[in-house]
Formats: sequence, structure tokens, C-alpha cells
Amino acid sequence: MSIRTVTMYGRDGCHLCDDARTQLAGLAAELGFSIEEIDIETDDDLHARYLERIPVIALDGEELFDFFVDESALRAALA
Repeated sequence: MSIRTVTMYGRDGCHLCDDARTQLAGLAAELGFSIEEIDIETDDDLHARYLERIPVIALDGEELFDFFVDESALRAALA
């Protein structure tokens, strides 16, 4: 089975992004998924799409959460 990827769309200076990053790092160590971070400020389309919603968390390309990580829902999605 391949390693699943959790993507976090965010930007520097976002305290909710910092919180999500910390939470995801702990979960990744436990559950064995990889984390990809995408800075929305590097792409105008991403910036326009996500600015009011960050952090946005996606699993294997499917958006799951805005603003925070729902740990129980992420565990269920990974199961």
C-alpha cells in the first residue's frame, strides 16, 4: 500500500496554519502519512481560491477541512 498524502494549503504568518502543521506532524508520526505544504501566496489562483479558508487540509487531493484539522475525521478517512 502506498503512503497517503495530506496536503495543507496555507501561508506564512497564519496562526491557524501553525496549529494545523503541529497537529498534522504528530498524526503523521503516528499514522504514517506524508505531509505536503503548499504556500498559497506563490500562486495567484491558489491565493484567490483559499485565502479566506486557510488552512485547507486535503487527503490525496480531496479537500476535507477548512480552518482546522478534525482529528477523528482524518483518522476515519485514513482507515
